Amino acid sequence: MSSQKKGWSDRFLTKLEVAGNKLPDPSVLFIIMSVAILLASAVAGIFNVKAKNPATGETIEAVNLLSSEGLVLILSESINNFIEFPALGMVLVVMIGIGIAEKTGYFEALMKRTIEITPEKFILPTVIFVGIISNVAGDAGPVILPPIAAMVLMRIGYHPFVGLLVAYAATNGAFSANIILGMTDALALGFTEKSAQLVDSDYTGNIAMNYYFIAASSFLLVLVLYFVTKKVVSPRLGTYEGVSFTHEKISDREVSALRWANISVVVAAIALLLLVIPENGILRNPETGSIINDSPFMNSAVFLITILFFIPGLVFGLKAKTLKSTKDFGDILADSMGTMGGYIVLVFFAAQMLAYFEWSNLGPIIAVYGAQLLESINLSGIPLFISFILIVGLINLLIGSASAKWAILAPVFVPMFMFLGYDPAFTQMVYRVGDSFSNPISPMLPFLPLLLTFAKKYDKDVKLGTLIANLLPYSIAILIVWIIFLIVWYLLGIPVGPGGPIYLEQ
Repeated sequence: MSSQKKGWSDRFLTKLEVAGNKLPDPSVLFIIMSVAILLASAVAGIFNVKAKNPATGETIEAVNLLSSEGLVLILSESINNFIEFPALGMVLVVMIGIGIAEKTGYFEALMKRTIEITPEKFILPTVIFVGIISNVAGDAGPVILPPIAAMVLMRIGYHPFVGLLVAYAATNGAFSANIILGMTDALALGFTEKSAQLVDSDYTGNIAMNYYFIAASSFLLVLVLYFVTKKVVSPRLGTYEGVSFTHEKISDREVSALRWANISVVVAAIALLLLVIPENGILRNPETGSIINDSPFMNSAVFLITILFFIPGLVFGLKAKTLKSTKDFGDILADSMGTMGGYIVLVFFAAQMLAYFEWSNLGPIIAVYGAQLLESINLSGIPLFISFILIVGLINLLIGSASAKWAILAPVFVPMFMFLGYDPAFTQMVYRVGDSFSNPISPMLPFLPLLLTFAKKYDKDVKLGTLIANLLPYSIAILIVWIIFLIVWYLLGIPVGPGGPIYLEQ
């Protein structure tokens, strides 16, 4: 029976992987979608497609972008579409800080040292927690943590695959949960804000507008991943009888550098608090005294986060001698920005697609009719959220990039949810839950083949099916618990973050 199930699942995953591999590169996908939008705008314009905005009562008419006026707009505004795209500047600025912290070795040393000094009974939950918060370091988490976790957990009696799997599930399955704001939040905000402005041109969000929910989710998912590991994955894998490996401990110099780096970030955080907490703090709103609403603190949040990464990374590099000269400094910054080349290209085409969607008025029209359809079949509230989460999770199996998916979905679902009365911050949070839970089993993530490489170190005959079969319980548990948590949060009416209410403010 079990062999039949395994055979069916292997065939299903193989077909899924083949289908996913046939999808074009995300940049090409955006080009195709841009062309499709232009053609759709022409058809809609010719047939005078229109809809009535239920919020303002105004009539929204489709605009033919293949007209002479439309073509002039496309050609003359292409550069501005790219330059003015909100997420571009935010992500590149954050990468300055993250790049220094990652390339000097600060993130890696911090993860290693945290696990090394943790008492044995707390090692497994610590690995999970480190995995969740390591998302702030971008790709560093799923690349660095799994092999370290495998060696550490094997040392206290677990199968090394347990360490690989739980670290991978934590860094990817809990991708949208964190107690630290970072590049993921900036990426999501850029697409959400642009899409919300299709309905309300004055709408502005902030990088922290999901923070309450993602911070609370961090601790909840530690418990979920711990339970699945102890009750499902570890018993299933049993004991390990192969060759043991040891991970290289960080040197005394690195320990000292890490200590000074951590002190520096604490000092920087205290200095920041002194600018925010006092009633006359310069980072408060000068008129209202608010820390959140239109305050210098929230308006400069991206740059402040960059500083809080940059300082400990710089201190660690200087003390650990991984940063020896100004040339090293320049090389690290160039290297970290070099990794963003693919994203910059992606943004160029995504920005054109979103601009065409905005100019054509197709987004609001689809959103109006979509909202009316959902209302007619009474699909709103909890059933709507669950359906959206499942749709995103399935799409995630074919398109691994979170920004690519949200660039496609946001222009439709953000306005649609707005017409149903939901704030873009809440829609973004629902999306992020759907975008995370299926990450561990997605064949489209580039880290899955890397995980297989790590696993072959312990068992040269292991195959991808084994890893996915043991990662599936994590995805299912995260999905179920996170949906329940979201429903409870929604029913209590708690904002998902500062400036992030569930409902649009009337």
